[in-house]
Amino acid sequence: MSNPLIDMEKPDVIFCIGTNMTECHPVAATRLKKAVARGAKLIVADPRRIGLVGLSNLYLPIRVGSDVALLLAMAHVIAREGLIDLEFISNRTTDSEDFLEHVRAFPPEWAETITGVPARDIEVAALWYGMADKAAIYYTLGITEHICGVDNVQSLCNLALMTGNIGREGTGINPMRGQNNIQGAGDSGALPNNYPGFQSVTDPANQAKFNRLYGADIDLEKGVTKVTALDLCGEQIRAMLIDGENTLLSDPNRAHCEHALRSLDHLVVIDIFLTDTAQLADVVLPAAAWGETEGVCTNTERRVQRVRAGVPPPGKAMPDWWIVAQIAKRLGFQGFAFGSAEEIFNELCSASPLYAGIDWDRIDEGAYQWPVPHEGHPGTPMLHEDKFENGRGIFTRIYYRDPAETIDNDFPVWLTTGRRLASYHTRTQTGRSQGIDYLLSEEALEVNPNDVQAWGLMDGGWCQMTSARGTVKIRVKATQRSPRGTVFASFSFSDVPVNILTGSGYDPVTHTAELKVCPVRIDPAEEQMPASH
Repeated sequence: MSNPLIDMEKPDVIFCIGTNMTECHPVAATRLKKAVARGAKLIVADPRRIGLVGLSNLYLPIRVGSDVALLLAMAHVIAREGLIDLEFISNRTTDSEDFLEHVRAFPPEWAETITGVPARDIEVAALWYGMADKAAIYYTLGITEHICGVDNVQSLCNLALMTGNIGREGTGINPMRGQNNIQGAGDSGALPNNYPGFQSVTDPANQAKFNRLYGADIDLEKGVTKVTALDLCGEQIRAMLIDGENTLLSDPNRAHCEHALRSLDHLVVIDIFLTDTAQLADVVLPAAAWGETEGVCTNTERRVQRVRAGVPPPGKAMPDWWIVAQIAKRLGFQGFAFGSAEEIFNELCSASPLYAGIDWDRIDEGAYQWPVPHEGHPGTPMLHEDKFENGRGIFTRIYYRDPAETIDNDFPVWLTTGRRLASYHTRTQTGRSQGIDYLLSEEALEVNPNDVQAWGLMDGGWCQMTSARGTVKIRVKATQRSPRGTVFASFSFSDVPVNILTGSGYDPVTHTAELKVCPVRIDPAEEQMPASH
């Protein structure tokens, strides 16, 4: 996030797109509710009538996968009405002239034919955002899990740059992270293109720095993504280590994923439970859970926080860092003689400019948000106040493109996937709680009541949902949350493996799967039909 969480209470206009915040980030969303109660205008763009819509002043019921068209049209209106911040553009951006000429070709009337959002509502959204003194953008996986995820994010950046809504209180571009410590994992170098601190692996100076630190020669090239790794299983990749992820259930195109993992000569899984993925492993190493280990997490607002063990781990379970270090030592790698999480974190601080001013002791109270470039620095709650780290903000010319697959006669219904308040991700943890099971005991397909009738379904009955990759059986739930022609389900339940259906494409830059768009066919199902095939 460019701005701290407290800033959610401060905008005049809040633009939420592709984020079901009240279900996926319910604690953070309380700050947004305070802003609305104070009088802030809330714009919500989402295919479904999610909980945020009930708080909104303007709802944009966008067709799945058409975000770029909406954002181009909003940029068109802002430019046409002269709502751009000329001083900010002149002092802090580049390529603005080409961009402003580019968006002239994309009026709201054009976007309406793609998004299904009335042109007049696109106009209002653009005017509110462009005229606000302080306007903030919030988004999550509904923006990134598309083949055009990078285009979507760059389109949001264009809106912020043209209006100067960045680097100030109550503004910014704020992605809400999808899981605990996703930010910290990236900070630590768990990316194929960056060393710790987002230092590029293709920079010879960085290569030399980490050659010295790690005592090994490192290739001057990007690593492979998980998508590529799964494609290479059984060929160039013969063994794999999966740590704390239920890949079989959370990844798209389950058939391909399962085939890939079964093609390995050796699969090792580190986890706290015997997940669907762990059941395929040759070796399962028991890990300590979050309340059983010492460590550090960095949250969505870049706040670096200590994690303290409340109880000892059961049986033979050990912290993930210890397990990985032991494997590395047995493989003959140097530099893994760590005796504590403290030693590992302090090495990270020595290697990352973002963490250079902190160490294990200084984060004791969670007071710092990176970057903290030197000791004594107070931290950086807000990014980009005076300048952009890489120089000037770059306007990007983006064009709309269809999802990897679009609806047709064979698969005439849009499926979009996501999460639910009562369950978390693949229910590895929440699925073992009787209380949560009482709140949400099974998955159901959210279908518009008119579609329930038109498709010969019954509320509470069963249907078959089929894509180009497979079929699942799922219970039907009639609800106005889904628009006609679009259905929704989560991927949380192993007995309703929705990700059998998904996996039609990936963003070419990030390799993020298009989990938010999948054409399907819906048919009534017999009760005795198996859950999936």
